[in-house]
Amino acid sequence: MSRKSASKKPVRVRPGRPVKTSKVGGDNAAVRGEVRQGVQWVTVDEDNDGQRVDNFLLAQLRGVPKSIIYRLIRKGEVRVNKGRVKPDTRVNTGDRVRIPPVTRKEKPEQVAPGSRVQGVMESAVVFENDQMLVVNKPSGIAVHGGSGLSFGLIEVLRSARPSTKFLELVHRLDRDTSGLVMVAKKRSALRYLQDELRQKRIRKHYHALVAGDWPDSVNRVDVPLLRYEMPNGERRVKVDAAGKASLTTFRCLNRYAGYSLVEASPVTGRTHQIRVHSAWAGHPIAGDDKYMDDVSLKAFRAIGGQRLMLHARGLEFTLPVSGEAMRLEAPYDDAFNDVLRKLSGRLKGINQ
Repeated sequence: MSRKSASKKPVRVRPGRPVKTSKVGGDNAAVRGEVRQGVQWVTVDEDNDGQRVDNFLLAQLRGVPKSIIYRLIRKGEVRVNKGRVKPDTRVNTGDRVRIPPVTRKEKPEQVAPGSRVQGVMESAVVFENDQMLVVNKPSGIAVHGGSGLSFGLIEVLRSARPSTKFLELVHRLDRDTSGLVMVAKKRSALRYLQDELRQKRIRKHYHALVAGDWPDSVNRVDVPLLRYEMPNGERRVKVDAAGKASLTTFRCLNRYAGYSLVEASPVTGRTHQIRVHSAWAGHPIAGDDKYMDDVSLKAFRAIGGQRLMLHARGLEFTLPVSGEAMRLEAPYDDAFNDVLRKLSGRLKGINQ
């Protein structure tokens, strides 16, 4: 008597419902750790009005490779108001976009930011309206997760504001740099502010405590900067003729015995720009374990310095929609203030 092989039930996928699948065997079996997403119909809201359909899909299908998204468009599986589209087709408010079934890798479960860190970040908000917010980011917190970090500023804000549909960084700060960071609450505001940055209409002012006596004659540094990687994969920047044109203006604020407090205003926005330009001028930023020599770093630690002494102090910009001119200033944190207090007894002079 022959034994009947048991037939397997097909996986039924309802539109819009993610279904976990696992590898059972056979050529058509799904790979373990993947999620099958059924057909979706998404209505374009006013914040995505005028966006290219390929960029719209990249935002809707995070984690799906670009090559797959473009293949779906090319095969005609993506429709706008039931019509075929090209990657550069613009979508308009009220359009109905058909997103075909896709398979994407299942995201590992992320560690959610706790209520305490959410509270710290919410209390650091120095300005907010319907279009954007500005946060006085603490030193030691990255602007976003990754590279071994479970979460950063943007993930904390999203956790603290689950009803806010859109929150995206307008620009970035190094993890150890404190100060003002702009976050867009609408895609239109993100586009506006990033264009303002490209056109150099947003002015940023940093305060930095640097080693040595900063000379008044050095009011600008315009040497080119090149990014490179250390053998261990760590990202660094150096002055190099093959690098990108870079400009920072400087103004000395206070002088201490052994240190100076300067205002640094970057005209360009290169990685580690102020840190490398300061070091190239012979006055590395105190506490900078990448660009300060070991002897100077040890001397700074000896006076109780525990952080990179770089703070995004001020922002000048015009608001999206209203065009109102804004000037914001963020106070130093306790660690920054503590160092300045310890040095105040050695104050040499103040520039007005």
